[in-house]
Amino acid sequence: MQLLKFCLVSLLFVTQLAVAGQTVLIRETGKDLDTSYDVVYKALEDNNFFVVFEPNIQKSLSQFSERWGKDYNRNGLEGIRSMVFCNAWYANAVSNADPDMLALCPLHITLVQKKGVTRILFTRPTVIAADSKALTVAREIEQGVSKALDEAVAELKP
Repeated sequence: MQLLKFCLVSLLFVTQLAVAGQTVLIRETGKDLDTSYDVVYKALEDNNFFVVFEPNIQKSLSQFSERWGKDYNRNGLEGIRSMVFCNAWYANAVSNADPDMLALCPLHITLVQKKGVTRILFTRPTVIAADSKALTVAREIEQGVSKALDEAVAELKP
């Protein structure tokens, strides 16, 4: 059991190093959007990030397909949905450290499906708060969300 915990912590550390230079944290689920969405939603809530709004971006964009013609969905995305979520404790901690960083609240992730496979996209709070007194809190938030997404992806993998 200890070896398993060590391996998981090591994997999370290596994953964090791999994305250290990226603005957007990206995970691939290997599953379709509907399946992925439900698992990601549950993983966020299990990690105390509570979903407060669920925009279906693809549905909204599709209303403009005729008007935009050939410029509509040129990447052939099959679905785009987002989850807007929050953790009140972190919101309070951010406001205490640097009220301007409340621009991070609420947080969101976007799930995009192409060729039957879903990618999860999360703007990294540490990039936004890099020069802020809220960086420590932003780091905790990012690690917590990353952990939730890693758990979801692990559950979705065959």
